[in-house]
Amino acid sequence: MNEFLQDGAWLPFAFAFLIGLSMLLYAVLDGYDLGVGLLSRFVERPDRDRMVGSIGPYWDANETWLVLGVGLLLVAFPAAHGLVLGELYLPVAIMLVGLIFRGVSFDFRKKVAPEKQEGWDRTFFLGSLVVALSQGYMVGRFVVGFQSGWISELFSVFFGFLVVAGYGLMGAAWLILKTEDALQRFAVKWARRAIWAMVAAALLSSLTAPFVNTRIYDRMFAFPEATLLIAMPLVSMLLTVIMHFLLGALPMPGDRLSAMPFAISVSIFVLGFVGLVYSFYPYIVPGQLRIVEAAAAPESLRVILIGTAIVFPFLVGYTVFAYRVFRGKATDLSYD
Repeated sequence: MNEFLQDGAWLPFAFAFLIGLSMLLYAVLDGYDLGVGLLSRFVERPDRDRMVGSIGPYWDANETWLVLGVGLLLVAFPAAHGLVLGELYLPVAIMLVGLIFRGVSFDFRKKVAPEKQEGWDRTFFLGSLVVALSQGYMVGRFVVGFQSGWISELFSVFFGFLVVAGYGLMGAAWLILKTEDALQRFAVKWARRAIWAMVAAALLSSLTAPFVNTRIYDRMFAFPEATLLIAMPLVSMLLTVIMHFLLGALPMPGDRLSAMPFAISVSIFVLGFVGLVYSFYPYIVPGQLRIVEAAAAPESLRVILIGTAIVFPFLVGYTVFAYRVFRGKATDLSYD
């Protein structure tokens, strides 16, 4: 054990954990504000302003977790970074275009002349949709280890739909927490639709998964891995049923249980993420590069770890501070 700690053999696993944690935090935090963007096309202008106001104080900070995760992948696992970005060059470029248009429209929609605001609102929605679809597609391609063939492409497309539905669910759950009256009732309605859309997309992905090597099914029939990999979908199904009945009772007097849909949707995301990561461990790129093989030299990782230890608490602290300061119901976003 002491030798394991002294020779730095633990460092690749520590960085794999930090990358996974950063990506999970990004998926949850930026996922709900992308979901709000997806839902913004289905309401009128006043409600749309309130929806954008609900994510205004947070959305820039949410995206820093993606920057951290990709940055750590570059410096800690350069071989994996090159392989992943080489395979995903086009969808990454499309995602970046979507992020750019989404960011520009977020500000311009309130600053331009009234007759041009609708166009920027449409761009905000389209940017959110492009980002969500491209991220889901990229995760699907990553999970199958960038295998070729139409089945693996179909799996990735279905996974893209799954992520869009999941983001829509978290966005609706966020609005249930942060809004009131008619907009809150709208969010409840869309959450009920999104959760079953997510179930449908998950079933489609599961039907194609046996025809590509995701390693999930290999572990599902091996003990003790089978216990964990079967338990997580069962818990997710239970949470889905609980969410369905809870949404049927919302909104409640006094805004009771308004935070529960968001907590449940986040829990479903976390369970899905942990299940995927566990299915391809110890690979950093499923089926191609193992964590130890792709890691930088221990001397480099020690230096990087010092910088990470400085930056990480600031990101966590700022995130906690922002959510604490802007807690409560949302108001209209204004630049006055």
